[in-house]
Order: sequence, then structure tokens, then C-alpha cells
Amino acid sequence: MEPQVSLVGLTQPSAITGAHSANELVAYAARVSNPENQMNNETAPKLLSYLIKHEHWSPFEIVSVTMEIKTTRDIGRQILRHRSFSFQEFSQRYAVSEDFTPREARLQDPKNRQNSIPSESYEINEFWRMKQKEFIEKSKELYKWALDKGIAKEQARAVLPEGNTMTTIYMAGTLRSWIHYCKLRGGHGTQLEHTEIANRCWDIIETHFPDVVKAVDSNKDE
Repeated sequence: MEPQVSLVGLTQPSAITGAHSANELVAYAARVSNPENQMNNETAPKLLSYLIKHEHWSPFEIVSVTMEIKTTRDIGRQILRHRSFSFQEFSQRYAVSEDFTPREARLQDPKNRQNSIPSESYEINEFWRMKQKEFIEKSKELYKWALDKGIAKEQARAVLPEGNTMTTIYMAGTLRSWIHYCKLRGGHGTQLEHTEIANRCWDIIETHFPDVVKAVDSNKDE
């Protein structure tokens, strides 16, 4: 099962700002000390580029974005380490876990302990997939048995494999936090599944903040 990322919430400007989008709202906030020019949306892209180039990040904290992320629980643990965000996650104490997925076989990179490489062995790939499916089924059977016997969900969940159990996370943060997160987790040294999530988040950010993403990417190449 592929990770899924969806936009849940986004700060929108009110009528008094003259801004037509969250993208323009960042520029509006940046011009707080220049009220005569605060509603100048035509030069917003140039201003945003300047702010990013010179690392004036406070205007990017005015706008907030919330996303829904569906992934496995082990990847979820990595996401939750980003402390500048606020989170709400599916609770296995109050609800029954029903979605599970096998993981692909990737080999350890001998040159980098933080990296993995694709397995080209059909035998390894198929054996790994088959054994995971068997393990998932056995775990589900024991989990169901425990629940049927009245064992609390918070105890029954102990038998579920973290790396195969799906979870849903709501992740809320300022645009500044999202820029940092996507730049960090979208690069080298991040587990592939997490990188895919960060890149999908960045695609959503680009849809609503095209001038910001353009400025970040252009300054990254300098």
C-alpha cells in the first residue's frame, strides 16, 4: 500500500488583506512595517524570493498547513520526531487496526548505514513478501483472538507488527516548518518511504504556494 498524503487545512486570507491566496498572505505579513505597500500582490513573488534567499523566516510562520498522512506506524514514528508540528494520530487504544501492508525487500547499502538499495533477486523479493503475508495473518489472528476474549485494545495491539500496520496522522505546522521538513526529509539520508511522503507534501505545498516553492528550489541550486 502506497503512502497517501492529502491537504486537510490551510490558512486563508480575509478580505481586509487584499490577498487572494495563502501564497500572497505571506507577502502581506512580511510588509507589516510598510503598510502603504502591504496590498501590493504584483511584487509578492520577488519579495518571497528575497525573504528565502536571506533567510528571513518569520513571515512564513504566519500561514499554517494541515495534512493527512497514511503510512505504516514505523514511518509514523519518524514523522512524529519533528517537534515543531502538532499531531493527531489514529489510536490503537480506542479503535481496531484493520489495514496492513507488506514491505518491499531492499538491501543494506554497504557504503552507507542510513541507506538501502533495491533487491534484484526475485527469490529474495518473493520470499520476503510471502513470509510477511504469513506473519501478518498470524498476527491478525492472535489480535482478533485477544479482542474476542475481551483483552483491552491497548494490550492486544502489542502483537501487531509496527512496520506492516497502517496508521493515519494529521500533521499541522507553519509554512516555515513544512519548508524545513520537506527539504530535510526529501533529501539523502532519509528512509525511502519517508522521502516519498515528504515529496508528496512538497507537491501539495507547491500547489498552494507556487512562488515559495519556486524561490526555495532556485536558492537551493545556487
